[in-house]
Amino acid sequence: MDKAVSPMFSYVVAFIVAVVVLSAAIISIYQFHTLSSPSTTNTTTSSGPTKITLPVISSNKTVVISLVALSSASTFNLNGTSFGQMTIYVPAGYNLEIKFTNQESLQHNLILVMNNTATPNAADLASDGKILLYVGTTSSAYTLQGLSSGQTAVGVYGPIAPGTYWLACGISGHAESGMWVNLVASQNVTTPYAVE
Repeated sequence: MDKAVSPMFSYVVAFIVAVVVLSAAIISIYQFHTLSSPSTTNTTTSSGPTKITLPVISSNKTVVISLVALSSASTFNLNGTSFGQMTIYVPAGYNLEIKFTNQESLQHNLILVMNNTATPNAADLASDGKILLYVGTTSSAYTLQGLSSGQTAVGVYGPIAPGTYWLACGISGHAESGMWVNLVASQNVTTPYAVE
């Protein structure tokens, strides 16, 4: 005597099978991601700031500095750093060849400032020090104009006297928003380098 299976029973069994299969799939995906992800439990070590040796053209004692306003970082960055997180050290008396590339959608430029304040405090950087070089702009337009996205400009300055400087975007407010790095020229530096 065969009893007929009710349709409700079939739906309940199908629902239970679906829940089991879905649960197994979720557990498998979770385990895959857990096992394929690098561990973050107390195995991370910090080696401190990165020191990068800068190229030198020895025939004319010129330090080559390349800075980029990266589109993959904050809007106001140089090589992915901001607010003076990068410091460039160069031998005093050397020339500087500064290459600036803008990858951002906003216009940016780069100016060399012999600063008289620790950080940029004014929309016009001429208020914070003496501007020595304009890259990607002019002395009459640096607070308003710069390079468009994808453009590159090169400027040369030197010999640089011992002291502290900024390389910063001169467009009004950009340096105050973080777009600057420190530059130190010293007789004690023999090989130019940057610390990020």
